[in-house]
Amino acid sequence: MVLTESQLAQFDRDGFVRFEKLFSDDEIALLKSELVRVGQADSEAIIRERTGSVRTIYRSHEPDGPTASPAFWRLARTPRLLAPAQQVLRDDELYIFHCKNNIKTAIDGTVWLWHQDYGYWQHDGIPTPTMATFLVMLDEATEYSGSLYFVPGSHNGPVHPAYKDEVTTSYPQWAIEKPAITQYLKNSPRAVAIEGGPGTAVLFHCKIVHGSGHNLSPNDRWHAYMAYNPSANRPNPVPANPRTDYVVSRNYAPLDLLPNDDLNGPAARLVEAAAARP
Repeated sequence: MVLTESQLAQFDRDGFVRFEKLFSDDEIALLKSELVRVGQADSEAIIRERTGSVRTIYRSHEPDGPTASPAFWRLARTPRLLAPAQQVLRDDELYIFHCKNNIKTAIDGTVWLWHQDYGYWQHDGIPTPTMATFLVMLDEATEYSGSLYFVPGSHNGPVHPAYKDEVTTSYPQWAIEKPAITQYLKNSPRAVAIEGGPGTAVLFHCKIVHGSGHNLSPNDRWHAYMAYNPSANRPNPVPANPRTDYVVSRNYAPLDLLPNDDLNGPAARLVEAAAARP
C-alpha cells in the first residue's frame, strides 16, 4: 500500500492518518483467535489486570517464544503496515520496537492516562522521536468502550514532563503531569475520539498526546499495535534497569516486506526467521 501525498501531509499535520476497513472480517477473526491461543501461555510477556484478566500481550511478532504468532509475524511485515510506516518515517530500514495487543475487558477495562509514547521511549534510550505505531482495531471501538483520544497536531509540540504512575493502572505508565496536561488541553485543539469498526487501522506519531477511558460497554475491546523504529534510531545503552526484550526489542534487523498481504503464509518462513534471528 502506498500513501498519497494528501495522506502524508495529513500525518505530518495531525500526527495520525486512519484507514477504514484495512483488514477483512476473516483476517480479524484470525488475529483474535491467535490472541485467544497465546493468551493461555504462562509468560511474563502477558500483563494482567488486578482482576487477573489479560490486559496486554507482548511479542507476538517474533517467530519464537510463548506468545509467538505466525499471523502477527506476517502482520508486522505486510505491505499494508510496513510500507506506510516506511513512508511517514522516510526510512526503509525499520524494525519492530515492540508489538503489543491491548484488551479493555467489558465493564472493568481501565484507563490509559494522557501520555506520549516517546515519553516512555526516551527512557529506553531511543535517541530521537522518529517512530510511528500502527493500531489495528480487532473489535469495534467507541467512546462507550474506551476508545483512544488523540490531540491533533500535538506531535509537533514538546515532549511534556511526565511521571511514572504505578497506582492508577495495573501497568506502570509514564503519564503527563496533571498541571501540564490540564493547561495543554485548555489551549490545544479539541481531542478527537478514535472510533471505528473491526479492521480499521490508524498510523500515528510517537509524540502525539493520547489517552483512553474505561470500557463501560458489555463487550471486550482488543487493539493490536506495531511500533516501528528505524534501525539507525535503535536505543542507546541504558545505565540501569533496562526494560525487558518483549517491551524494548533487541532485534534491530530491518524488516523485509512480504511479497503479498496474506496473513496465512507458510509456516516454514517462521522456522527460517527463527534460525536467522540475532
